Amino acid sequence: MEKQISVAKYENSILPGFRNKLSKAESTEDVKKFFVYTVRELLVNVFQDNQYHGFDAIELSSSEEPYYKLDMGRISGEAYGEDFFKVWNNSDLPRVIGNLAEAALHRRQHLAKNPEKTTAKIRN
Repeated sequence: MEKQISVAKYENSILPGFRNKLSKAESTEDVKKFFVYTVRELLVNVFQDNQYHGFDAIELSSSEEPYYKLDMGRISGEAYGEDFFKVWNNSDLPRVIGNLAEAALHRRQHLAKNPEKTTAKIRN
């Protein structure tokens, strides 16, 4: 049995900034962008490697849980290799990304229901 790895300290380091970005998001596209950037930042912190730049391999989804899509082949192949799957399968990384996706989805839904707030922010 593999040793469990916790990424909670990395989650705690990015969470305040993520919440701040979500609160300042002016459109649903901003929410998607902030989610992708935050997941990338989390991966860079977890793997201590700043090589990964495949932003399009990370996607916020609204259809069903886990509310996100990761192109595992690209993420593991382009940057982290087998280490990615080792961490993914033996850590709380899927939960952490799921929590980020859920928060982003709530903000995106709020902005989609209240477009007048978005246009008011843009005018000011």
